This record gives sequence, structure tokens and C-alpha cells, in this order.
Amino acid sequence: MDNLFSEVERYKRNMNAPLAVRMRPQTLPEYVGQAQAVGPDSWLRRAIEHDVLSSVILYGPAGTGKTTLARIIANTTHAEFTEVSAVTGTVKDLRREIDAAESRLMARGMRTILFVDEIHRFSRSQQDALLHAVEDRIVILIGATTENPYFEVNSALISRSRVVELQPLGDGDIATLVRRACDSPHGLGGAFALADDACDEIVQLAGGDARSALTSLELASQMALPAGAKVGLDGSVTLADGSTLGDGTDAPLPITRENVLEANPRRGLPYDKSGDMHYDIISAFIKSMRGSDPDAVLYWLARMIDAGEDPKFIARRIMIHASEDVGNADPQALLIAHAAFKSAEVIGYPECRINLAQAALYVCLAPKSNAAEAGIDAALDEVRHGPRRDVPNHLRDRHRPGSDAYGPYLYPHDFPEGWVDQQYLPDGLERGAFFHPSGRGWEAWRLDSTRRDRPQS
Repeated sequence: MDNLFSEVERYKRNMNAPLAVRMRPQTLPEYVGQAQAVGPDSWLRRAIEHDVLSSVILYGPAGTGKTTLARIIANTTHAEFTEVSAVTGTVKDLRREIDAAESRLMARGMRTILFVDEIHRFSRSQQDALLHAVEDRIVILIGATTENPYFEVNSALISRSRVVELQPLGDGDIATLVRRACDSPHGLGGAFALADDACDEIVQLAGGDARSALTSLELASQMALPAGAKVGLDGSVTLADGSTLGDGTDAPLPITRENVLEANPRRGLPYDKSGDMHYDIISAFIKSMRGSDPDAVLYWLARMIDAGEDPKFIARRIMIHASEDVGNADPQALLIAHAAFKSAEVIGYPECRINLAQAALYVCLAPKSNAAEAGIDAALDEVRHGPRRDVPNHLRDRHRPGSDAYGPYLYPHDFPEGWVDQQYLPDGLERGAFFHPSGRGWEAWRLDSTRRDRPQS
């Protein structure tokens, strides 16, 4: 039970917490950004406001407000709010919370909301332990993850939850949060004045990550302190002469762009993780592989690695490129790309940068063919827009009455070359309707050898 002393302890702990924690919104009106997820007409906002939340997976990059939303729900719900760590929690911990939730529900009719941060870190068995409780609404699950839940979270758990995707915050949203932190008594308390170019620099460095922006602001404010100055738990700044800033009687200390740069000595190039820059750089990377420029491939790969891009995302793009633009001109490219993806999964940074570079360079230097992509797209277009075409009788299944009248099927292995000339396409389509080989690499060699070995019809 809370008492006066626990309230004082909580206040002191909060005031000594990082700026990003102190400035965490407590209500939906304080929440900045994510209009598509928690805007006035969104399902999630209505569910929170009316306290009728069902299980939800919050998915988005770091610093986009997933944990903040969970805390807002904790502050507004009439349900019991509990939390289990996906890093240190065990199946036993989950079962204990589920048993307690069931007891609350049976004894008092009280719902339980269970928050699991970084839920993708739970093993499959831990995720399975949640299924029954979520399905029967013994608990209402709020899972937060930076990884794509459709890849990293049990599909059965996904089907019992609603996935809400959060986007990196816009520059205006980040600037609003930074300015608010400068003025708020929970933040810097008006003791500092943030220059416009310093704010712009923080916004650019943040790349849509609110936590990163507030951390940069906090560090920059420390760089702006004159010698001998100290910051109190309440955010006030006491100068060496004993005077105090932040009470409105003295001019605030300026935070300059130089302070921001000094607080962030390792300056990375702009990269907004899942915004325009993210897509521009991955596009340049793919087009450089397609254009067989190894230096450009390495440069754009380095930009992504340096920005902390998910190595599995990079490996997936290499794997797609291996079929889309290399294809059967060099079938080995897909195997190497797949090996790089597995390396990214089990090794991670920093070592998997070498696996990614090897795979990217291989597909970059491989002969190119888009025949596989063009062929399947042409066939799909025919299927979707062409007439219905029946299976030729001699290709139909023989396990039905009357199949003796279908006509003879010629078994290729009964012929010297393991091939026989017969119709495989439905009526109305001819050979060459979809597949147009590039004339390069293995694809060209295999086609030439096939043409030499087979009689031409």
C-alpha cells in the first residue's frame, strides 16, 4: 500500500531518472504523434478511452511510443495492470501471472492487462504459454516489439491479437517533444534556452526516435553548463555563485548547436530507419547490385550498417534480388543470399557485416537475368485476365473413373534423352508465352544444351 514515504521515494526516483523517462506522457492528450494509430477516430484510442481494450501487439522502431502507450493504458484502465520482462521472464513467471489473473477474474470479476515489452524475445514455448489465457481473455495482452510480429511472434498469438504499427515520429513531432522538455518542470524546467539550429540538429540526429532526441537534449544541456554549476533533482540549475536558474528570474542558459554536436561526437549520416531515407538507401543498394557496381554496393551497405539497420532486413533484400535480378543466370546466388540471411539471424552485428558484404558482392557481380520474375508475372497476368483454360486430357489425374479415355501420357523417362515432345500448356498457349531467358550465365548454357539435345518441333 502506498504511503507518504513511498510517494516521496517515487518522486525522487522519477526526478533522478533520465529526461526521456521524466517526460513520458501520462495521458492520451499529452501523447505526440502516431495519429494513424491513436488518432481521434482510431480503434486503439476508443478502446483506451472506453477501457474496452482487447489484446494488441504494438509494433514499431525504438522511440516511437510503444511503452508510453502501455503506461498510459496502465494509468487509465480499471483493470489490474501487470508486466513481465521478455528478457528475464520465464514460463513459470507467465503462469504465475495467468493464475493470479484467473483468480482476480473469478473472485472479483476484475480484468488483467499483461504488458510484455520486446515480446519477440520470448521463446516459442513462452509465447505458447500465453495462448490459452489470451484466447479465453483471462488476460488482455499488450505486446511491444521492434521486430515484425508476423515473423517473430507466434502466428496463433497474432491471430488472437490486433497488430498496431507505430511509425517513426515526424520532425515536427520530435521538435514538439524537445521544446516541451525544455520548458516542463519535469524536464529542464526553463533553465535552458534551445537555439533553433540546435533543435534542428537534435531532430536530424534522432531520426524519428523520441528517446534518442530527449537523450541528446539532456546531454547537450550538460555540455551547456558553466564550470561549477550543478543540476538538482527538480531540474533547477545552481551556478557556482549559488544563484539558481529555472525559476524565471534569470536568463536561461543557451543550448547551442555546438553543444549538441559535442554531446554526440560520433555523428552518423542521416538515416530515418523506416521513412524516406530508409527506402531511398535500400533502393540505391538494390539498384547498385542490379547495375553490378561493387563499390556502390559496399557504400550503401555501409550506410545501412552504420545506422543500425536490421541485418535481417538487408539480407532479405539481397535474397529477393538474387531471384529477381540474377535468377537462373547464376542459381548459386540464391543459396549464398539465403546463407547470409541465416548468418544475420544467428550471428548478428558486428560480424555478420562480413556475411552481408560477401553475399551482396556475389549477387552484384553475378550475371543478370530477370526471366524468373518476368515469367511468373506474365503467367499470373494470363491466369488473372485470360480465359479459363482446361488441363489437357493426357495430363489429368488418372485416379478417377473414365480416365482411360484421356489419351496416352508419354513418360519422359521412357525415352533415350529423358524428354519427349508433347503438349504441357493448355490449348491456346504456345511455348515461349512466358519464359524468355536472358542468354547469360547458367540459364543460357542450360537452354543451349537443351536445344542441342532435343529435336525441334
